[in-house]
Amino acid sequence: MTSIDPLVRLRAEHGVELGEDAWIALVPEVMPDHATAMAALIDELPLAPESLVIFGKPVETPRLVSFHGDPHARYSYSGRVFDPKPWTPFLASVRERVREVTGTRFDCVLVNHYRDGKDAMGWHADDEPELGPNAPRDVLIASLSLGAMRRFVLRHRRRSEDKRALELGEGNLLVMGGATQHRWQHCVPRTSKPVRPRMNLTFRLVRR
Repeated sequence: MTSIDPLVRLRAEHGVELGEDAWIALVPEVMPDHATAMAALIDELPLAPESLVIFGKPVETPRLVSFHGDPHARYSYSGRVFDPKPWTPFLASVRERVREVTGTRFDCVLVNHYRDGKDAMGWHADDEPELGPNAPRDVLIASLSLGAMRRFVLRHRRRSEDKRALELGEGNLLVMGGATQHRWQHCVPRTSKPVRPRMNLTFRLVRR
């Protein structure tokens, strides 16, 4: 009996085809004990605001950030090069859970902690040239969301009116594959509604 690749099965069971070789898949309840997991990661990780360069000026992120990975997984974005901190014990166990679902052993993760509705993420795409398997036309991102639900929006790069909105949180996993980062951008918009904290872990592959 031939086994089915976990990523192929995931795409078939949960996938949404966006066209132009872009696709996403939203898998519910990958981590049902998401609140406990988020609390453990808050205790374990060195979360802090991050200084990025936007239009030539240093800007502090409106969220707390920590980047971890294998030693080779240096990552460049927004005018800076980031060396990964080592995997912590609980973070490594979360990576293993994501590997079980996707069949992919990711080598780094960017952790974003949204403390309230004022914390947000602007429009961007994870299309840096070092991202694998073959950026920008084939990038695999697995985004695990813990804690409260927050609105996540995708928009097409050329057709900005073409948008898809999702609610991410409570232990669900969004996988973005193929040309999604090449064709689409995404954001986590601010909200004036009272919202509980949320943590998002975007697992990535960095080409050696």
